[in-house]
Amino acid sequence: MPVFQLNELKELATNVFLASNVSPENAEIVADALVAAEADGLASHGIQRVTYYADQAKSGTVKGQVAPEVTQPAYAVVRVDAKDGFAYPAIKAGLDKAVDVVEKTGIVAVGIGNSHHCGVVGHHVEALADKGLVSLAFGNTPAAMAPWGGSRALYGTNPIAFASPRPNGAPLVVDFAMSKVARGKIMLAAKEGKPIEEGWALDKDGNPITDAEEALRGTLMPMGDAKGAALVMVVEILSAAFTGSHFGFEANSFFDTEGDPPRVGQFFIIFKPELFSPNYIERLGVMVQAIVEQPGTRLPGERRYGLRDKAHKEGVTIPDALYDDLMGRL
Repeated sequence: MPVFQLNELKELATNVFLASNVSPENAEIVADALVAAEADGLASHGIQRVTYYADQAKSGTVKGQVAPEVTQPAYAVVRVDAKDGFAYPAIKAGLDKAVDVVEKTGIVAVGIGNSHHCGVVGHHVEALADKGLVSLAFGNTPAAMAPWGGSRALYGTNPIAFASPRPNGAPLVVDFAMSKVARGKIMLAAKEGKPIEEGWALDKDGNPITDAEEALRGTLMPMGDAKGAALVMVVEILSAAFTGSHFGFEANSFFDTEGDPPRVGQFFIIFKPELFSPNYIERLGVMVQAIVEQPGTRLPGERRYGLRDKAHKEGVTIPDALYDDLMGRL
């Protein structure tokens, strides 16, 4: 498998997007996001997505040339219309505006509508934590999970993320999909012909399965069972209803090249923590220390940081078939 330095991988991804009806600005922002996922060991949200995004940009299922529209209908409210374009430029535009607003308001909410796949949600909030801000993020996706007790997919996997600055270390980042496993991991397993763990998904008849292909035709299981399914519904409301976007059962796939754009949504709440508690960082440090003092514990996100450091030093590998596919698009 070929080895790429991260800047080389970004250049390759950017060039594929430029050849696929994506504007230079959007191509660079999206390529940055996918390379960052690859560096963190999150291949399901990494470079393999380039091919799907490029195909959708060519077909118009995602609008690669549009620029997001940012408005501020109230002091602490930022709205972004992604205009059926990529999520990453829309999120960046909204959060850039929010960073200015939160200095005056102490708290701001950002809603992104008519959007697309938002990738590793933890990366968006981590960037805010690097600026000294605390944030929560929510996103909805095309239907993959049934309501508790149901058999038809209605909700997406609906990721949630939280990030905060902390003393003497990288930001504390919590990031997870509300399904027991991200749909992207099951897609990757199906592509590689590998089984999935029992308990991740049900087939179309509601039976537990380990076949990844059957899982994609069935429904994913929520973490936390009935309580998790209720929280998925809350994320769906915040992401879709608050932003005027499609619910999961209304959204087309992030992978199809036919039909309308997905038009899902993302929602962020951002805080300037010292306005709530002047000693917030010190208090957080007390809790972090209490966690890491216990044998066998680690903070969320630490594994990613280790993989990221290694990727920056040694580069990353991608499968031969993916490399050939990408090169064939140039």
